[in-house]
Amino acid sequence: MSVAYRWAKPLLFRLDPEQAHTLSIRALKTGLLPRIEVPTDPRLKVELAGLSFPNPLGLAAGYDKNGEVPDAMLKMGFGFIEVGTVTPQPQEGNPKPRIFRLPEAGAIINRLGFNNDGHAEVAARLKKRVRKAGIVGVNIGANKDSGNRIADYVAGVHCFAPLASYLTVNISSPNTPGLRTLQKGDELVELMHAVAAARDGAAALAAVPPCPIFLKVAPDLSLPEIGAIADTVRKYKLDGLIVSNTTLSRYGVEGREHGEESGGLSGRPLISRSSFALAAFRKALGPDFPLIGAGGVESARTCLAKMEAGADLVQFYTALVYAGPRLPLRILNGLVHYLDKSRAPNLRRIRDTRVDEILERGPPPAEQVGN
Repeated sequence: MSVAYRWAKPLLFRLDPEQAHTLSIRALKTGLLPRIEVPTDPRLKVELAGLSFPNPLGLAAGYDKNGEVPDAMLKMGFGFIEVGTVTPQPQEGNPKPRIFRLPEAGAIINRLGFNNDGHAEVAARLKKRVRKAGIVGVNIGANKDSGNRIADYVAGVHCFAPLASYLTVNISSPNTPGLRTLQKGDELVELMHAVAAARDGAAALAAVPPCPIFLKVAPDLSLPEIGAIADTVRKYKLDGLIVSNTTLSRYGVEGREHGEESGGLSGRPLISRSSFALAAFRKALGPDFPLIGAGGVESARTCLAKMEAGADLVQFYTALVYAGPRLPLRILNGLVHYLDKSRAPNLRRIRDTRVDEILERGPPPAEQVGN
C-alpha cells in the first residue's frame, strides 16, 4: 500500500462506500494519479481471442461502470479494462445503501443492480478514445424492466461492437431479478444465437473482423450446469468465458457485520468457489478455450493460483478498495519475480497445473443466502 493511500484510506472508509467510489472516479478524471512505472516484460504478454494483452491483469467490470476513466486505469498497470455493466436505457439501480464493506474478510457485498448511464452516454465517451491504445472491453446487460432481455443484449452488441476491444455478455449478476436464468437451457441457446448473429452481421456490414465476445458466468453453478453452458459456448463459437461474477454464498463471512446483507459477495472469500468453477470449465472446454479468472485475486500468489486453475487472464476489483492503486504494479512485479525464479519463458507454463486437484477437493460449503 502506498504512503498516500495509507493516509487517505481511513478518510475514504469514513464515507459511504458509494460516495468513496464516486470520489475516486472524480479524482482520476482530474488527473490525480500517482506516477507508476509499469513493467513491460515480454514474458507477461498474452495472446487471446485475436487480441494482444501486454500483461494478464484486467480491471473487472463494476468500477468504471460508465466508461469515464479507462485510460487512467490502464496507466495503473492493467493490461486491459472492462467498463460497464451498461444497459440500453439509463437506470438508477437498487435502493441505497447497496454496497457494504467487510474489511476483516477483504470482501464487499453489493446489490447495485446495473446502475449506469445507458448505451448512448457511454458510447459517446468511448467514441472519444476510439484511436487510443489499450484494450478496453464493454460489459453489456439488460434493463431491470426490459420486456425483452435478449433484445437488450443484441442492442448492446450493435452499439459497442464498433467501439470495444471485446464485449462481455453479463448474465450472472445476482442483483437483477431473474437474470441468471439466462444461463440455463433454451434461454441461453436463444441468447447466444441472437448475440452471435448480431456480432457477425455487424462485422459483415462494416467489413471488419468480428468483435470478440466473452460470456460472464456465476460461480454458483452445478457441474451439470457448467457442462451445459460449455456445450452451448462451443456450439456458438464464443471467444471466451469470464469465470466468475459475485456469489450468493456467504462462506467465509458468516457472523461478520453486514455478512447477511443481500446481494453478491466479492473479494477474498470468493477465491475457492470461483476457482472451482474455473477449473470445471477448463476441464469441460479443454486446453485451447480462452478463460478469464475473476474472484478473490488480491496478490501475485492468488493471480498465479487462478492460472493454475485454468485462467489465461485474470480480473479483479474488490482488492483495489483495500490495497489501493499500486496493487496492479505489485502483482506485476510479483509475476516477474516468479518468472525469474522459475526461469519459465512465460506464464502459460503454470496454467492448468492444479485443475484436477481443485476438482477433486470440490467447492466450499454453500452457506447460501436468498437472491
